[in-house]
Amino acid sequence: MTDSGYKKAMILLGLAGLLFSGYLSAFRLITSVCALSEPCPYFLGYPACWYGFGMFFLLFASALVGFFRASAEKSAVYVQVLISGLGILFAGYFTVPEISNLLSGTSAYSLGLPTCAYGLIFYVIIFVLAFRYLRKQK
Repeated sequence: MTDSGYKKAMILLGLAGLLFSGYLSAFRLITSVCALSEPCPYFLGYPACWYGFGMFFLLFASALVGFFRASAEKSAVYVQVLISGLGILFAGYFTVPEISNLLSGTSAYSLGLPTCAYGLIFYVIIFVLAFRYLRKQK
């Protein structure tokens, strides 16, 4: 992947994650219930989607900084590796029990998978791309 292709992919992935987690967060904030009729996992007393929104915001912001400021590109990639790695741990923590419930038939999800699983997929893709890009630059 070219430098330009990587930067554009990070912006698009960050924006997609930001919009998805933003929708979930706004829905929860406005209605006090979780979107898509799913159970709402909490972390430290707050909905997990709010943390996801924060992490995707940082990923999107770092992608923009890396795109528009060549001098900050390497730092932006490090931020992307770090935040997406934390996102994998965070979303994975909530996804494992949700997938267990899905497989046992005790839960059904509107989108086929729990929303945390989609966040996990985004974090994994971002982590792999950022890590590969970082290794390529060395």
